[in-house]
Amino acid sequence: MKAHTRETQLTMTPEKSLQYLKEGNQRFQNNLKANRNLLEQVNDTSEGQFPFATILSCIDSRVSAELVFDQGLGDIFSVRIAGNFVNEDILGSMEFACKLAGTKLIVVLGHTSCGAVKGACDDAKMGNLTKLIEKITPAVNAVSEPSDASLRNSKNLDFVDSVAKKNVELTIERIHAESPILTEMEKNGEILIIGAMYDVNTGEVVFYE
Repeated sequence: MKAHTRETQLTMTPEKSLQYLKEGNQRFQNNLKANRNLLEQVNDTSEGQFPFATILSCIDSRVSAELVFDQGLGDIFSVRIAGNFVNEDILGSMEFACKLAGTKLIVVLGHTSCGAVKGACDDAKMGNLTKLIEKITPAVNAVSEPSDASLRNSKNLDFVDSVAKKNVELTIERIHAESPILTEMEKNGEILIIGAMYDVNTGEVVFYE
């Protein structure tokens, strides 16, 4: 499989880009890989890059977007931060990726058993991590069940995963609220902004369409 070129990038639609990721994750789950020569792709992308998707994911070592979607060099912009939330810099990166570099799809990818989410559920305090976790606290507060305080912590993995999903939803809301550029592009059908969750137990990505 060749690296994307300007010509192939132009053929990509938001829907086609999403299908590419779905097919890649299916290959990953089946322990199959597209036939690609990465060194050849180094050469192919040496003078330019033409990715079709931008993926915001967690820094978790089990959730490498390139691997779980079976993509090669030059295929996706990968934005990673613990808890997969957005800030001004990440929004600027996404705007660059879509408006200037031509990606057609933004995926906010959460995952099960997320350590950053667990920290937010426990209201953990530790150095700079404290401020990071505060970005996820709104998702904790937005999940109403269980109401029993003794069950609203990192030991309850169902609660943790519910918060992780809510965090994806709130992150997409923030993208729409804080980036007029991306919101207009989506309204015009130029891009699609979608949430998804990766299951660390199975390797499956479920998209929220």
